[in-house]
Amino acid sequence: MIDLMRRGRPAQRPKLSEEERAELLRMVEAHKTPQSEAKRARSVLLSAEGLSDEEISRRVGFSRPSVGKWRKRFLAESIGGLSDAPRSGPPRQISDEKVAEILRLTLETKPDQSTHWSTRRMAAKVGVSNERISVIWRTFGLAPHRSETFQLSTDDYFVEKVRDVVGLYMSPPQNALVLSVDEKSQCQALERSQPILPMMSGAPERASHDYFRHGTTTLFAALDIKTGEIFAQCKPRHRQNEFIEFLRHVERSTPKELSIHVIVDNYATHKTKAVREWLLRHPRWQLHFIPTHSSWLNQVERFFAKITLDVIRRGSFTSVAQLRNAILRYIDAHNQNPVPFCWSASPERIFEKIEKFCNKLA
Repeated sequence: MIDLMRRGRPAQRPKLSEEERAELLRMVEAHKTPQSEAKRARSVLLSAEGLSDEEISRRVGFSRPSVGKWRKRFLAESIGGLSDAPRSGPPRQISDEKVAEILRLTLETKPDQSTHWSTRRMAAKVGVSNERISVIWRTFGLAPHRSETFQLSTDDYFVEKVRDVVGLYMSPPQNALVLSVDEKSQCQALERSQPILPMMSGAPERASHDYFRHGTTTLFAALDIKTGEIFAQCKPRHRQNEFIEFLRHVERSTPKELSIHVIVDNYATHKTKAVREWLLRHPRWQLHFIPTHSSWLNQVERFFAKITLDVIRRGSFTSVAQLRNAILRYIDAHNQNPVPFCWSASPERIFEKIEKFCNKLA
């Protein structure tokens, strides 16, 4: 009898509508929902299912008073009650007009004798602290110190070329090889002027900033988009003669019964009379040109980025021969267990992204 009296009145359980239940589930499952709000939403869902406060506390990780608090907030304010209430604090000391002025100066002007605003320059201009400027810029997503590059293709046949190349990636023809081909020119054999210091606990690998130049080589590479295998040669230059020699190398290395579709950029070496004549003598070959200023459409560029990061950038080479051997050893190891790149962007998705970017510039 005493235990029953201590329990008090039974807790009021929330009765969820379909919309409320769907929104609570979305809050629990969405990756961007703050963890605290996701736990509150889950506690309300469990309470609506009839679980006791003790069980909800154990499953969610709240104390029993917290379970009751957020249930009552939900009953009083629905979904909105699960958010934190505004915290008290000192009144704002910067008016809306001053914030608007800072935003206008940031977006529409540049400081004298400089290409961009810094927090201290802006603070001196408008008469507030540089910490306040930093908070305002972060709030509105402004970063004057950052700059990015872009390049839009002006190719008259951009749409047709994108559909052609992406079609080869996503639906390659039967009984054919699809090769992504390009040259990585000016691979420099740089020797650091002092020995490279190895990584230690608490300290990264260190290399001197100055170096000795020992010459360059050009890496010709063809990526089989189906298997990920790389056909490669290193040449001292990248003229039409070297390009044709590389095509001969691929010709000797591939089954004769397969047709070959080659994706290349618009470098002049790929379009010379000698190259065209070689292609006429080898009818199983067909070149597909990507649009101008669209190197991102050529998959072999991704492999070039990988080999630069893994081998070239942080290496120290005393000769071109040593650099060439390092590159070819890396490719041989890659071909032991090749993995193709996965292309998932359809032409329509590419066009949609470009349209959104152009709309931002308009």
